[in-house]
Amino acid sequence: MVSFKLASLLACAASGVLGLPSALIPRQSITTSTTGTNNGYYYSVYIEENSGATYTNGAAGQYTLTWSSAAVDVVAGKGWQTGSARATDFTPSGDSLLSVYGWTTSPLHEYYIIETYGSYNPGSQGQHVGTVTSDGSTYDIYTNTRTNAPSIQGTQTFVQFLSIRQNKRTSGTVTTANHFNAWAKLGLQLGAFNYQIMAIEGYESSGSATVTVS
Repeated sequence: MVSFKLASLLACAASGVLGLPSALIPRQSITTSTTGTNNGYYYSVYIEENSGATYTNGAAGQYTLTWSSAAVDVVAGKGWQTGSARATDFTPSGDSLLSVYGWTTSPLHEYYIIETYGSYNPGSQGQHVGTVTSDGSTYDIYTNTRTNAPSIQGTQTFVQFLSIRQNKRTSGTVTTANHFNAWAKLGLQLGAFNYQIMAIEGYESSGSATVTVS
């Protein structure tokens, strides 16, 4: 399961890396697309234009993301190298979405379990294939084929799987197994899990978010 709740950006800035005072250890600010590890967590940062966004690793599973419309599309988060479910604190701002986000290989799929989003419904260009009830709400299930699009295996054509919560929220628990099982019953078969993060995505907007995973 993944648990999350509202957090404060100000509170984020007060914490130190690895439990040490923040004044002693400078935080690493990332402004281009990359992946890596920090404090035992895996992180992934995708910035379409490699400008207009800053991702900063904080203490333990904490990170901060700020972005502007110059980034066009930014997806960033912290979690684990392979699929699993964890807890996160989240502060939404701007036209952004909060989701459990990840990839599988063989077959290659990108997937989202979306808890809240801004003015743009990410399922609007996909095909509605069903619903699943989980964690106190109905989620609409969509597929969307991405042609010659960026992926963890370079430019590829692949299918996205999306579960989008009808009753938006920024706190609670996401039971990922319910979504994976519902997708499988609809014939949407995931492959081998690659990374999975609790992600913020901002599209043609500006905003900021603070997230802690544990």
